[in-house]
Amino acid sequence: MARMIRHDATGPQEVKPQDKSAWICMCGLSQNLPHCDGSHKLAKQEEPGKCCVYDKDRKSVVEVRDDV
Repeated sequence: MARMIRHDATGPQEVKPQDKSAWICMCGLSQNLPHCDGSHKLAKQEEPGKCCVYDKDRKSVVEVRDDV
């Protein structure tokens, strides 16, 4: 069953529990979840007030809707 999950973040969350930081995806577009792979750059192109629906691979926008 498919479901839509709202992600408002346009960048990763830094986690510093060890010597080297880990970056966790907050936008939902990473191909390496839960880790950030830089895919949030796509989210920075999204228009405020709109809901972007991505394809099943989370690589391109297939529909833009008014945000509700």
